[in-house]
Amino acid sequence: MKNASIIALTLFALTLSGCGNTIRGMGKDTANTVNATQNAGNRVGNAAAH
Repeated sequence: MKNASIIALTLFALTLSGCGNTIRGMGKDTANTVNATQNAGNRVGNAAAH
């Protein structure tokens, strides 16, 4: 019974660490999307000004 508890806690910890990496990756993807959108807007604005 004790081994099962240790295995369950280990699997739970590994699952949580995987979620943390996924959330961090999603944050980076979102930031990249925002930057790309801003850059595209700037290019359109510059093209319209000329």
